[in-house]
Amino acid sequence: MDAQDIVAIGAAAFLYLQRRRRRRIWVHEILQGRLQHDEFHRLVQELRLDEGRFQRYFRLDREQFDSLLIPTSAARFHPRSVFAICLRFLATGDSYRTIAYSYRVGISTVAYIVNQVTRVIWDALVQEYMPVPTTDDWRGIAEGFRERWAFPNCLGSIDGKHVVIKAPDNSGSLYYNYKGTYSIVLLAVVDSQYCFRVVDVVMFVPYIRQTGRSSTFSS
Repeated sequence: MDAQDIVAIGAAAFLYLQRRRRRRIWVHEILQGRLQHDEFHRLVQELRLDEGRFQRYFRLDREQFDSLLIPTSAARFHPRSVFAICLRFLATGDSYRTIAYSYRVGISTVAYIVNQVTRVIWDALVQEYMPVPTTDDWRGIAEGFRERWAFPNCLGSIDGKHVVIKAPDNSGSLYYNYKGTYSIVLLAVVDSQYCFRVVDVVMFVPYIRQTGRSSTFSS
């Protein structure tokens, strides 16, 4: 075995040990105290003792909060604290950064949680609360408009809203609207009792129109 062989074996052994070495992950000491000091483990637990304050915090009462955990808890990423992070964002519209500090998690973690939890909530509850209307449903809606508003042959009242956003990278003018801002479009149809029957959030994947949370329009 010559010197070149020894060097080659040594290099191979070094690479092998490098691959086996456990990756070291640095976590800020503030985040390390999450289970003891974050908003969920302290404030939220105290709020559960006060029904009114709990409802104002989450826009849900305790019974509604706990019942929503049932259809979503099947997903592996839904402990109560994760669910609370998502609901707090939906209730307040606070920035990801603000919620990340409150719950002692990373900003990207909040973004991931909101995306995944809202998707699971939608999939779990859409058939119960906003199913695609059947032929009989449409007839009932039309009858409601005729009786309540003297407006025959109407299947719903539709309106839309531009939700202002920061233009995504490389999106060009896809999200640019006539008001001079960038936005996604929220469309909704209600029946004669002001109940939502169809919703549609229009968004774009580069150069392809897609619908996001849609109960009928994309069907």
